[in-house]
Amino acid sequence: MKALSIRQPWAWLIANGYKDIENRSWRTKYRGPVLIHASAAKPSLPDFSAALGIMGGLGLLAEMPSRDSFARGGIVGITTITDSVDTSPSPWFFGPQGFILADGRPLPFLPMKGKLSFFETGVEISPDTYRDLIASNIRRGVGGLS
Repeated sequence: MKALSIRQPWAWLIANGYKDIENRSWRTKYRGPVLIHASAAKPSLPDFSAALGIMGGLGLLAEMPSRDSFARGGIVGITTITDSVDTSPSPWFFGPQGFILADGRPLPFLPMKGKLSFFETGVEISPDTYRDLIASNIRRGVGGLS
């Protein structure tokens, strides 16, 4: 299955269904499930502060982990890419391009080196398991804040 490496805290926000768009400098034609890989770097203070600001504005500040507690250097979740856009009303959009995301769900941490762009992981999630993950998001009321 394909994965996309993302810095923390953004990877956690996507995997937990809060962040509904991933900012990139390039567009993608890919649509479908993608694993979320958290890069090995500690979250930068500017990134962490920006995430806290947006979560606070959405009334969700208490749900953010501390800057030192994010899993790093492996697979942390799964989401679905539904579109690629150059504008969005989402508070998470910083541009210039954005991948629209849905059904973010955390997965058990799996250590793995990341790569640039999309990369193959050798990890497969069955269609039934993926449907179950999406269904559990619907029951939890999670799946983006657009």
